[in-house]
Amino acid sequence: MHITYGLHNLRRRPVTARALTIGNFDGVHRGHQAMLALLINEARHRGVPACAVTFEPHPRDFFAARHRRPELAPARIATLRDKLAELRRCGIDECVILPFDESLAALSAEAFIDDVLVGALGARYVLVGDDFRFGAQRRGDYALLDAAGEARGFDVARMLSYEVHGGRVSSSAVREALAAGDMARAAALLGRPYAISGHVVHGRKLGRALGETAAGLGDGFRTLNLRFDHWKPAASGIFVVQVYGLDPSPKAPPLPGVANLGVRPSLDPDDVNGGRVLLETHCLEWPERVRQALARAPVPGEAYGRIIRVELLHKLHDERRYDSLAALSAGIAQDCADARAWFAAHGPTPARPS
Repeated sequence: MHITYGLHNLRRRPVTARALTIGNFDGVHRGHQAMLALLINEARHRGVPACAVTFEPHPRDFFAARHRRPELAPARIATLRDKLAELRRCGIDECVILPFDESLAALSAEAFIDDVLVGALGARYVLVGDDFRFGAQRRGDYALLDAAGEARGFDVARMLSYEVHGGRVSSSAVREALAAGDMARAAALLGRPYAISGHVVHGRKLGRALGETAAGLGDGFRTLNLRFDHWKPAASGIFVVQVYGLDPSPKAPPLPGVANLGVRPSLDPDDVNGGRVLLETHCLEWPERVRQALARAPVPGEAYGRIIRVELLHKLHDERRYDSLAALSAGIAQDCADARAWFAAHGPTPARPS
Protein backbone atom coordinates (compact mmCIF):
# COMPACT_ATOMS: atom_id res chain seq x y z
CA MET A 1 0.00 0.00 0.00
CA HIS A 2 1.38 3.39 -1.00
CA ILE A 3 1.09 6.07 1.70
CA THR A 4 1.02 9.78 0.88
CA TYR A 5 1.12 12.38 3.63
CA GLY A 6 -0.35 15.76 2.79
CA LEU A 7 -1.71 17.35 -0.37
CA HIS A 8 1.66 18.99 -1.06
CA ASN A 9 3.22 15.57 -1.64
CA LEU A 10 0.23 14.41 -3.67
CA ARG A 11 0.47 17.43 -5.95
CA ARG A 12 4.10 16.71 -6.79
CA ARG A 13 2.92 13.81 -8.93
CA PRO A 14 0.69 13.83 -12.02
CA VAL A 15 -3.00 13.50 -11.14
CA THR A 16 -4.04 9.84 -11.31
CA ALA A 17 -7.62 8.61 -11.54
CA ARG A 18 -8.73 6.93 -8.32
CA ALA A 19 -11.67 5.26 -6.66
CA LEU A 20 -11.74 6.60 -3.14
CA THR A 21 -13.50 6.74 0.18
CA ILE A 22 -13.08 9.29 2.94
CA GLY A 23 -13.18 8.82 6.69
CA ASN A 24 -11.33 8.64 9.99
CA PHE A 25 -11.37 4.82 9.99
CA ASP A 26 -10.59 4.65 13.70
CA GLY A 27 -10.41 0.94 14.45
CA VAL A 28 -11.14 -0.17 10.86
CA HIS A 29 -14.16 -2.06 12.18
CA ARG A 30 -16.48 -4.39 10.27
CA GLY A 31 -18.48 -1.52 8.84
CA HIS A 32 -15.29 0.02 7.48
CA GLN A 33 -14.22 -3.37 6.15
CA ALA A 34 -17.48 -3.80 4.23
CA MET A 35 -17.10 -0.33 2.72
CA LEU A 36 -13.47 -0.98 1.76
CA ALA A 37 -14.41 -4.28 0.11
CA LEU A 38 -17.04 -2.48 -1.99
CA LEU A 39 -14.54 0.25 -2.86
CA ILE A 40 -11.95 -2.28 -4.01
CA ASN A 41 -14.53 -4.04 -6.19
CA GLU A 42 -15.55 -0.76 -7.82
CA ALA A 43 -11.90 0.23 -8.31
CA ARG A 44 -11.07 -3.06 -10.02
CA HIS A 45 -14.12 -2.66 -12.27
CA ARG A 46 -12.82 0.73 -13.38
CA GLY A 47 -9.17 -0.25 -13.57
CA VAL A 48 -8.04 2.38 -11.06
CA PRO A 49 -6.40 2.14 -7.62
CA ALA A 50 -8.52 1.96 -4.47
CA CYS A 51 -7.63 4.87 -2.20
CA ALA A 52 -8.60 5.60 1.41
CA VAL A 53 -8.42 9.28 2.41
CA THR A 54 -8.08 9.81 6.15
CA PHE A 55 -7.18 12.56 8.60
CA GLU A 56 -4.56 13.02 11.32
CA PRO A 57 -5.32 14.26 13.86
CA HIS A 58 -8.96 13.28 14.11
CA PRO A 59 -11.03 16.39 13.26
CA ARG A 60 -12.69 16.26 16.68
CA ASP A 61 -9.23 16.29 18.29
CA PHE A 62 -8.46 19.45 16.34
CA PHE A 63 -11.63 21.25 17.39
CA ALA A 64 -11.28 20.09 21.00
CA ALA A 65 -7.81 21.64 21.10
CA ARG A 66 -8.97 24.81 19.34
CA HIS A 67 -11.74 25.35 21.89
CA ARG A 68 -9.61 24.11 24.82
CA ARG A 69 -12.20 21.48 25.64
CA PRO A 70 -10.35 18.16 25.82
CA GLU A 71 -13.55 16.35 26.77
CA LEU A 72 -14.74 16.83 23.18
CA ALA A 73 -11.90 14.72 21.80
CA PRO A 74 -12.94 11.12 21.10
CA ALA A 75 -11.10 8.30 22.78
CA ARG A 76 -8.70 6.80 20.24
CA ILE A 77 -9.18 3.16 19.28
CA ALA A 78 -6.10 2.69 17.13
CA THR A 79 -2.76 4.34 16.59
CA LEU A 80 -1.95 5.58 13.09
CA ARG A 81 0.39 2.60 12.66
CA ASP A 82 -2.40 0.13 13.39
CA LYS A 83 -4.93 1.96 11.22
CA LEU A 84 -2.57 1.86 8.25
CA ALA A 85 -1.79 -1.81 8.87
CA GLU A 86 -5.50 -2.69 8.83
CA LEU A 87 -6.14 -0.65 5.67
CA ARG A 88 -3.28 -2.52 4.03
CA ARG A 89 -4.64 -5.87 5.20
CA CYS A 90 -8.03 -5.00 3.69
CA GLY A 91 -6.38 -4.63 0.28
CA ILE A 92 -6.34 -0.85 -0.15
CA ASP A 93 -3.82 0.29 -2.78
CA GLU A 94 -3.16 3.77 -1.45
CA CYS A 95 -3.81 5.80 1.68
CA VAL A 96 -3.71 9.59 1.61
CA ILE A 97 -3.30 11.17 5.06
CA LEU A 98 -4.54 14.77 5.24
CA PRO A 99 -3.26 16.78 8.22
CA PHE A 100 -6.38 18.29 9.75
CA ASP A 101 -5.37 21.90 10.43
CA GLU A 102 -6.79 25.41 10.20
CA SER A 103 -6.56 25.54 6.41
CA LEU A 104 -8.40 22.25 5.93
CA ALA A 105 -11.00 23.15 8.57
CA ALA A 106 -11.71 26.40 6.73
CA LEU A 107 -12.03 24.81 3.28
CA SER A 108 -15.58 25.02 1.95
CA ALA A 109 -17.34 21.89 0.77
CA GLU A 110 -17.23 23.12 -2.84
CA ALA A 111 -13.50 23.87 -2.58
CA PHE A 112 -12.88 20.45 -1.04
CA ILE A 113 -14.52 18.83 -4.06
CA ASP A 114 -12.69 21.00 -6.61
CA ASP A 115 -9.25 21.23 -5.00
CA VAL A 116 -8.93 17.91 -3.19
CA LEU A 117 -11.23 15.29 -4.70
CA VAL A 118 -10.91 16.36 -8.34
CA GLY A 119 -7.80 18.53 -8.54
CA ALA A 120 -5.44 16.49 -6.35
CA LEU A 121 -6.99 13.02 -6.19
CA GLY A 122 -8.51 12.66 -9.67
CA ALA A 123 -11.68 11.13 -8.25
CA ARG A 124 -13.38 8.73 -10.64
CA TYR A 125 -15.59 7.11 -7.99
CA VAL A 126 -16.33 8.32 -4.44
CA LEU A 127 -17.92 6.08 -1.80
CA VAL A 128 -19.13 7.57 1.48
CA GLY A 129 -21.11 6.50 4.51
CA ASP A 130 -24.71 7.42 5.15
CA ASP A 131 -23.73 10.06 7.73
CA PHE A 132 -20.91 11.64 5.72
CA ARG A 133 -20.46 15.41 6.13
CA PHE A 134 -17.55 17.51 4.89
CA GLY A 135 -16.24 21.02 4.38
CA ALA A 136 -16.21 24.06 6.66
CA GLN A 137 -18.87 23.78 9.37
CA ARG A 138 -19.76 20.37 7.89
CA ARG A 139 -22.01 22.00 5.32
CA GLY A 140 -21.27 19.44 2.61
CA ASP A 141 -23.48 16.36 2.41
CA TYR A 142 -24.22 13.47 0.09
CA ALA A 143 -26.63 15.48 -2.06
CA LEU A 144 -24.03 18.18 -2.71
CA LEU A 145 -21.36 15.58 -3.48
CA ASP A 146 -23.66 13.65 -5.80
CA ALA A 147 -24.59 16.79 -7.74
CA ALA A 148 -20.91 17.73 -8.05
CA GLY A 149 -20.08 14.24 -9.30
CA GLU A 150 -22.70 14.48 -12.00
CA ALA A 151 -21.35 17.88 -13.08
CA ARG A 152 -17.65 16.98 -12.81
CA GLY A 153 -17.78 13.45 -14.22
CA PHE A 154 -17.24 11.15 -11.24
CA ASP A 155 -19.58 8.57 -9.73
CA VAL A 156 -20.81 8.93 -6.17
CA ALA A 157 -22.23 6.11 -4.03
CA ARG A 158 -23.45 5.89 -0.46
CA MET A 159 -23.28 2.84 1.78
CA LEU A 160 -25.89 2.37 4.47
CA SER A 161 -25.05 1.43 8.04
CA TYR A 162 -23.54 -1.99 8.65
CA GLU A 163 -25.29 -3.95 11.40
CA VAL A 164 -24.37 -6.97 13.50
CA HIS A 165 -27.23 -8.69 15.37
CA GLY A 166 -29.41 -5.63 14.80
CA GLY A 167 -26.86 -3.15 16.16
CA ARG A 168 -25.09 -0.52 14.07
CA VAL A 169 -21.34 -1.04 13.82
CA SER A 170 -19.50 2.22 14.39
CA SER A 171 -16.32 3.56 15.95
CA SER A 172 -18.49 4.96 18.75
CA ALA A 173 -19.85 1.47 19.48
CA VAL A 174 -16.30 0.08 19.58
CA ARG A 175 -15.24 2.84 21.97
CA GLU A 176 -18.19 2.07 24.25
CA ALA A 177 -17.30 -1.62 24.32
CA LEU A 178 -13.65 -0.90 25.10
CA ALA A 179 -14.54 1.65 27.79
CA ALA A 180 -16.76 -0.98 29.43
CA GLY A 181 -14.00 -3.60 29.22
CA ASP A 182 -16.23 -5.79 27.04
CA MET A 183 -13.47 -7.22 24.87
CA ALA A 184 -15.73 -9.89 23.35
CA ARG A 185 -18.13 -7.19 22.15
CA ALA A 186 -15.25 -5.11 20.80
CA ALA A 187 -13.89 -8.14 18.92
CA ALA A 188 -17.33 -8.81 17.41
CA LEU A 189 -17.51 -5.23 16.14
CA LEU A 190 -13.93 -5.21 14.88
CA GLY A 191 -14.02 -8.69 13.38
CA ARG A 192 -10.81 -9.52 15.28
CA PRO A 193 -9.42 -9.21 18.81
CA TYR A 194 -8.55 -5.66 19.77
CA ALA A 195 -4.80 -5.21 19.35
CA ILE A 196 -2.03 -2.63 19.67
CA SER A 197 1.31 -2.92 17.86
CA GLY A 198 4.56 -0.99 17.81
CA HIS A 199 8.26 -0.94 18.61
CA VAL A 200 9.33 -2.14 22.04
CA VAL A 201 10.72 0.89 23.89
CA HIS A 202 12.72 1.39 27.07
CA GLY A 203 11.03 1.89 30.40
CA ARG A 204 12.37 2.25 33.95
CA LYS A 205 13.34 -1.44 33.95
CA LEU A 206 11.56 -1.69 37.29
CA GLY A 207 9.54 -4.76 36.37
CA ARG A 208 12.56 -7.05 36.21
CA ALA A 209 13.29 -6.23 39.87
CA LEU A 210 9.71 -6.62 41.06
CA GLY A 211 9.11 -10.19 42.15
CA GLU A 212 12.63 -11.35 41.30
CA THR A 213 14.03 -14.47 42.92
CA ALA A 214 16.42 -14.41 45.84
CA ALA A 215 19.32 -14.75 43.40
CA GLY A 216 18.64 -11.19 42.25
CA LEU A 217 18.90 -12.01 38.55
CA GLY A 218 16.40 -9.47 37.30
CA ASP A 219 14.00 -12.30 36.56
CA GLY A 220 10.88 -10.65 37.95
CA PHE A 221 8.01 -9.11 36.01
CA ARG A 222 9.98 -8.01 32.97
CA THR A 223 7.75 -6.09 30.55
CA LEU A 224 7.60 -5.25 26.86
CA ASN A 225 6.64 -1.59 26.58
CA LEU A 226 4.75 -0.03 23.66
CA ARG A 227 3.80 3.63 23.43
CA PHE A 228 0.19 4.43 22.57
CA ASP A 229 0.61 7.70 20.70
CA HIS A 230 -2.54 9.39 21.88
CA TRP A 231 -3.33 10.78 25.31
CA LYS A 232 -6.83 9.29 25.44
CA PRO A 233 -6.95 5.54 24.62
CA ALA A 234 -10.36 3.93 24.24
CA ALA A 235 -9.33 1.07 26.55
CA SER A 236 -7.43 1.14 29.82
CA GLY A 237 -6.69 -1.19 32.69
CA ILE A 238 -5.18 -4.63 33.21
CA PHE A 239 -5.76 -7.25 30.51
CA VAL A 240 -5.15 -10.86 29.62
CA VAL A 241 -3.22 -10.67 26.36
CA GLN A 242 -1.34 -12.66 23.77
CA VAL A 243 1.81 -11.44 22.05
CA TYR A 244 2.99 -11.87 18.46
CA GLY A 245 6.37 -10.95 17.02
CA LEU A 246 8.89 -12.31 19.53
CA ASP A 247 8.85 -15.92 18.36
CA PRO A 248 10.85 -16.31 15.11
CA SER A 249 9.41 -19.73 14.30
CA PRO A 250 7.05 -19.93 11.28
CA LYS A 251 3.39 -20.11 12.36
CA ALA A 252 4.51 -19.78 15.97
CA PRO A 253 1.68 -19.59 18.51
CA PRO A 254 1.31 -16.34 20.43
CA LEU A 255 2.83 -15.93 23.85
CA PRO A 256 0.33 -15.59 26.73
CA GLY A 257 0.69 -12.56 28.95
CA VAL A 258 -0.83 -9.91 31.15
CA ALA A 259 -0.65 -6.20 30.36
CA ASN A 260 -1.32 -2.75 31.77
CA LEU A 261 -2.64 -0.10 29.38
CA GLY A 262 -2.59 3.37 30.89
CA VAL A 263 -0.48 5.84 32.83
CA ARG A 264 0.82 3.59 35.66
CA PRO A 265 -0.57 5.45 38.72
CA SER A 266 1.75 3.67 41.15
CA LEU A 267 4.95 4.87 39.47
CA ASP A 268 6.95 8.07 39.50
CA PRO A 269 5.55 10.50 36.86
CA ASP A 270 9.13 11.60 36.13
CA ASP A 271 10.15 8.23 34.69
CA VAL A 272 11.47 7.96 31.13
CA ASN A 273 7.91 7.59 29.78
CA GLY A 274 6.28 9.86 32.34
CA GLY A 275 2.97 11.31 31.18
CA ARG A 276 2.71 8.97 28.19
CA VAL A 277 0.23 6.16 27.77
CA LEU A 278 2.06 2.83 27.71
CA LEU A 279 1.04 -0.74 27.08
CA GLU A 280 3.29 -2.76 29.41
CA THR A 281 3.13 -6.50 28.75
CA HIS A 282 4.57 -9.28 30.87
CA CYS A 283 4.79 -12.64 29.08
CA LEU A 284 3.79 -15.57 31.25
CA GLU A 285 6.16 -17.91 29.45
CA TRP A 286 9.28 -17.64 27.31
CA PRO A 287 9.78 -20.73 25.10
CA GLU A 288 13.40 -21.70 24.51
CA ARG A 289 13.28 -20.64 20.84
CA VAL A 290 12.27 -17.15 21.96
CA ARG A 291 15.07 -17.06 24.52
CA GLN A 292 17.53 -18.03 21.80
CA ALA A 293 16.21 -15.35 19.43
CA LEU A 294 16.51 -12.69 22.13
CA ALA A 295 20.02 -13.90 22.94
CA ARG A 296 20.96 -12.91 19.37
CA ALA A 297 19.45 -9.42 19.74
CA PRO A 298 21.71 -6.32 19.52
CA VAL A 299 21.45 -6.18 23.32
CA PRO A 300 21.47 -9.87 24.28
CA GLY A 301 18.34 -10.88 26.11
CA GLU A 302 16.42 -7.75 25.20
CA ALA A 303 13.58 -7.08 22.75
CA TYR A 304 14.03 -3.32 22.29
CA GLY A 305 13.26 -2.11 18.78
CA ARG A 306 11.29 -5.19 17.76
CA ILE A 307 7.80 -4.69 16.37
CA ILE A 308 5.26 -6.75 18.29
CA ARG A 309 1.47 -6.98 18.30
CA VAL A 310 -0.43 -7.42 21.55
CA GLU A 311 -4.03 -8.65 21.46
CA LEU A 312 -6.15 -7.66 24.46
CA LEU A 313 -8.46 -10.61 25.11
CA HIS A 314 -10.07 -10.03 28.51
CA LYS A 315 -10.08 -7.20 31.03
CA LEU A 316 -9.18 -8.15 34.60
CA HIS A 317 -9.70 -4.76 36.28
CA ASP A 318 -9.04 -1.02 36.06
CA GLU A 319 -5.65 0.43 36.89
CA ARG A 320 -4.97 0.53 40.62
CA ARG A 321 -2.71 2.68 42.74
CA TYR A 322 -0.51 0.66 45.11
CA ASP A 323 1.05 2.24 48.19
CA SER A 324 4.39 0.43 47.93
CA LEU A 325 6.51 -1.56 45.52
CA ALA A 326 5.82 -4.67 47.62
CA ALA A 327 2.08 -4.15 47.20
CA LEU A 328 2.57 -3.51 43.47
CA SER A 329 4.57 -6.72 43.16
CA ALA A 330 1.85 -8.68 44.96
CA GLY A 331 -0.80 -7.12 42.72
CA ILE A 332 1.08 -8.09 39.56
CA ALA A 333 1.54 -11.62 40.86
CA GLN A 334 -2.22 -11.91 41.39
CA ASP A 335 -2.87 -10.55 37.90
CA CYS A 336 -0.53 -13.19 36.46
CA ALA A 337 -2.35 -15.92 38.39
CA ASP A 338 -5.71 -14.63 37.14
CA ALA A 339 -4.43 -14.50 33.57
CA ARG A 340 -3.18 -18.10 33.77
CA ALA A 341 -6.57 -19.15 35.12
CA TRP A 342 -8.30 -17.38 32.21
CA PHE A 343 -6.10 -19.14 29.64
CA ALA A 344 -6.71 -22.48 31.40
CA ALA A 345 -10.44 -21.93 31.02
CA HIS A 346 -10.51 -20.42 27.53
CA GLY A 347 -7.29 -21.32 25.76
CA PRO A 348 -5.49 -19.02 23.30
CA THR A 349 -7.40 -17.15 20.61
CA PRO A 350 -6.66 -18.55 17.12
CA ALA A 351 -4.17 -16.49 15.14
CA ARG A 352 -5.72 -14.29 12.46
CA PRO A 353 -4.55 -14.58 8.85
CA SER A 354 -1.68 -12.25 7.99
